[in-house]
Amino acid sequence: MGVLLSNGKNIEVDCLSCAVTSGLIEPEGGTVIETEYFHAHQDVAYPIKGLIILAAKRHIKCFDELTEEESIDYIRLLKRIRKAQRIALDIESVYYFYNEDTTHHFHTWMVPRYDWMYDFGRSVESVRPILLHARKQLSGEENVKEVLLAVAALTKELNENKG
Repeated sequence: MGVLLSNGKNIEVDCLSCAVTSGLIEPEGGTVIETEYFHAHQDVAYPIKGLIILAAKRHIKCFDELTEEESIDYIRLLKRIRKAQRIALDIESVYYFYNEDTTHHFHTWMVPRYDWMYDFGRSVESVRPILLHARKQLSGEENVKEVLLAVAALTKELNENKG
């Protein structure tokens, strides 16, 4: 499967989530936080500050396939990452997406809402145009630098505040 990264490179992988969680692909800025069951990183396809992907390390497709331990870890991580987004990046609103008909395995998108995004609308329907705009218009050096600073800020917040 071909995947277009935010840096414009196209890569061939069987499963992007497996490639990232196993370390085959290093997301820009590195890992934000990692546990026994999950890996969180800046989205590799869309250069939006604080757009985090929380991916299961195990190749599963559905929420109901999580073990009890994975379920607990998942909720704890979502909560910790969201708190870090608020504290480190001043993100007030986030859209969460998880779908089971993806070509990748189980992962959740944590898509922050910034003021510029309201030009595309306010509902969930605005997210796809926002992502495409980000890929086309925000992949420049200055924005990428800001995205990497945001990754560093989130990583620092998550490592300093473990609760």
